[in-house]
Amino acid sequence: MPVSQPNALAAGKAAAPFLDTSVGKKLVMAVTGTILFGFVTVHMLGNLQAYMGREPMNAYAAFLKGSLHGGGIWLFRGVLLTAAILHIWNALTLTLSNMAARPVAYRSQMHQASTWASRTMPWTGVVLAVFIVFHLLHFTTGQVHPDFIPGDAYHNFVTGFQVPVVSAFYVLAQLCLGFHMWHGVWSLTQTFGLAHPRYERLRRWIAYAASILVAGVNISFPIAVLTGIIH
Repeated sequence: MPVSQPNALAAGKAAAPFLDTSVGKKLVMAVTGTILFGFVTVHMLGNLQAYMGREPMNAYAAFLKGSLHGGGIWLFRGVLLTAAILHIWNALTLTLSNMAARPVAYRSQMHQASTWASRTMPWTGVVLAVFIVFHLLHFTTGQVHPDFIPGDAYHNFVTGFQVPVVSAFYVLAQLCLGFHMWHGVWSLTQTFGLAHPRYERLRRWIAYAASILVAGVNISFPIAVLTGIIH
C-alpha cells in the first residue's frame, strides 16, 4: 500500500464532520434552543388572550390555524418539531459523550462553577419532553382532554385546567422550563461568543428575567382557572 494512502485514511478519520464534534453539537443546541425559546415566549404571549375572554382567545386560535391558507401552522409545527428533535438528540449525545469521557464517577464532587439548574438539565429536559407530548394530546388533538371541543380554544383551556392533577403537572413542567431556560439562555449566549466579563451581569439578568417571565406567566394560567379568575 502506498505511504500516501494510509495517511489519507487517517486524515479522513480525523476530519470528522463539524456537527459531530462537541463544538458543533453545542452550536446546534444553541440554534435550536433559540428557536424553542422564541416559541415558548410567543406561545406565552398568545395565551395571555385567555385573560381577555373567550372571543379574543378563539379569534387568536383561528388566526393561527388560518395563516397562509392553513399552511402556516403546519410550517410552524414542522420547524418546531425539527428543532425539538435536533435539540433532544444533541443533548442526549453530548450527555453520553461526557459520561463516556469519565466512566468512573468522582468520589466526591465540588460544584464550584456549575449551578443547580445546569446540573439538572437532563432531568428537566426529560420532564419537558414528556410534557410536550402530553400538552399536544391535551390541547391540540384532545385525546387526553376531559371535554375537548374542536375550534373552541377557550373552552378547552378552561376545562383542561379545571382538573387539579393536570394543573399540578403543568406547574411542575413550567418550573422545569424556568430552570431549563435559565441555564439554556446562559449557555447559548456563551456559545454565540458573548461570554465576556463586560457582559456577565447582563447575561445573568437576561437569563433570570426571561425564565422567570415565561415560567411565571405560564404558571398563572392553571392557577387563574382553579381560582375562578378565568372561567
